[in-house]
Amino acid sequence: MRAMRTVLVAGAICALTGCATIAPPSAQTTTQSKLAQAQTTHEYPSPAPPAQQAGGAASALQAIGAFAQRYINWTADTVTGQMRSLASESVGQARSAMALAAAQTAGNYELQRGGIANGGTIEAIAPLIGARNRYVVVTRELTTATNTSAYQGLRPAWHLALATVVQLSANRWVLSGWQPEG
Repeated sequence: MRAMRTVLVAGAICALTGCATIAPPSAQTTTQSKLAQAQTTHEYPSPAPPAQQAGGAASALQAIGAFAQRYINWTADTVTGQMRSLASESVGQARSAMALAAAQTAGNYELQRGGIANGGTIEAIAPLIGARNRYVVVTRELTTATNTSAYQGLRPAWHLALATVVQLSANRWVLSGWQPEG
């Protein structure tokens, strides 16, 4: 009888105070599968981030072209603003990379003092074979400077980047990945 009262009192206390419960087997299985995935891929799956207010273009190629054009054409006075703008118009890794680039250029004294600028053209955008929504972007760029001779006589150089796009809605494509390769 005394044991029965103890169980009832303990049950009442838990009901009033909200004792911790043991997760049902399905939740335990989900956690175990996420851990197994993390051990295999070295990445722990996380919930999707909150919706980001990104721009967008009517097609994947338009989104990549607009992004790349602004990424390669800048001056010391415009580069930080352009990187911030590209960050606000992209999602995922591309957004993070552009935000980091904006932060790095904002405090770059040499960039400002040298009057450094970059200009270029997009030579090609082509789908990466075997990779859905990934593209190869080829540009030809020239870096110049108005207040230093460091870039004098430099010839235009070829650059390659891998771009990943995502379709957010009908006629709304944005960059989700930007990986310069050279």
